[in-house]
Amino acid sequence: MKYEIKGQCGRAKSAHVETVHGVIETPVFMNVGTVAAIKGGVSTDDLRLVHTQVELSNTYHLHVRTGDKVIRELGGLHRMMNWDKPILTDSGGFQVYSLAKTGRKIREEGVEFRSHIDGRRIFMGPEESMQIQSNLGSTIAMAFDECPPALAERDYILPSVERTTRWLLRCQAEMDRLNSLEDTLNPKQILFGINQGGVLEDIRVDHAKRITELDLEGYAVGGLAVGESHEDMYRILDAVVPHLPRHKPTYLMGVGTPENMIQAVDRGIDFFDCVFPSRNGRHGHVYHATGKLNLWNLAYEKDMRPIEEGCDCPACKGIRKEDGTYTGGFSRAYIRHLLKAKEMLGMRLCVLHNLSYYNRLMVEMRNAIRENRWESWKTEALYKLKIQNS
Repeated sequence: MKYEIKGQCGRAKSAHVETVHGVIETPVFMNVGTVAAIKGGVSTDDLRLVHTQVELSNTYHLHVRTGDKVIRELGGLHRMMNWDKPILTDSGGFQVYSLAKTGRKIREEGVEFRSHIDGRRIFMGPEESMQIQSNLGSTIAMAFDECPPALAERDYILPSVERTTRWLLRCQAEMDRLNSLEDTLNPKQILFGINQGGVLEDIRVDHAKRITELDLEGYAVGGLAVGESHEDMYRILDAVVPHLPRHKPTYLMGVGTPENMIQAVDRGIDFFDCVFPSRNGRHGHVYHATGKLNLWNLAYEKDMRPIEEGCDCPACKGIRKEDGTYTGGFSRAYIRHLLKAKEMLGMRLCVLHNLSYYNRLMVEMRNAIRENRWESWKTEALYKLKIQNS
């Protein structure tokens, strides 16, 4: 992977990233397709229409269905999904946190827990996670870690983080082995390490320093947006990011709102993922330059405007025709009608718009950084969001 910073304003940075599956311009929002699909009836052709750069899929969920070995036989995620751009797969480590009530047992070898699908026992450790991700053939694989509760006590977090460091070493060794095999789907698969430590700055900083010594291709900050306040999130980013390599990608996992992402970019983060745009869209909540709209509201019953004037997404502008014109989008009134009638098309149009909004927000941030006007853009954007949310 090649990572080249194209613009800097304070700690905010914008980079050009070259991978085996194509280019990524940062800041970037990775559209979340947990089981190799964006919820809401969105295909990879749709992702291209809304200018998606990276798709993110879930190691655990694909392991339990349809199975990573079957996906490998189908040619890997890229071929199965008909997606020729980068894919990041998370490691399954978050499920160590989210499936804690399924009889989970954490030990040095790895984690045993029950499938949320059929209740069968599953064991996953660093080697198993790397093997699954190798079978999937993703561009970027995430290290297997434990995501401790953000507000857990020090006597829980410290040994958890130390174990995560040992697991990272095992992930690195196993990925090197897998990439050297003749029949590996993607022998140039790259590994990102994950910083953990709850909201304890000293543990976070020490862990960042230790994993930086491993000279990985990229680094993520995990274990945030899992119950702590926004103020604690920003405090931890202020403490941790300066100790991660500036000349490599920094990824804030599972975040977030537009304000969260702007604040994180200001602190040096350039990769993001979050389910908000698709989840909110499926409930008829759509992002807009002047606020977030709830299309279920009666106010939009006869509103013939698109969700957002000037938006070029398929919901607002339609599809580009051969003569260069567009078919025209759909009105708020029509989408509201679809939602009330429980027609899947309503959810689909809302999800497409929200993904387009998030991707467009990234373009605006990239341009502001590269054109050396980040501070003014950030101030205005955060002011608008504050007014919207007040």
